[in-house]
Amino acid sequence: MEVASLRAIADELPILRSTEEREKLLGVVGALVLRRISLDKASEIMGMRREAFLGLLEALGIEYSYLEERDVEIERTW
Repeated sequence: MEVASLRAIADELPILRSTEEREKLLGVVGALVLRRISLDKASEIMGMRREAFLGLLEALGIEYSYLEERDVEIERTW
């Protein structure tokens, strides 16, 4: 994906003030979803409290779970 395409996506995010913050958010969310960083680290990088960052993810419609996929399956059978 081209940098220009990522900038266009970042510019559409209504929540953060600067393009740089929005671009950083895209990278952090990608790393979080790929489980390359923890929720605590993602919050730290974004300069937010954990609860505030979870609220931001929710506001953007990004589903995040602390559970591993196998844990989700076990939970469904309860």
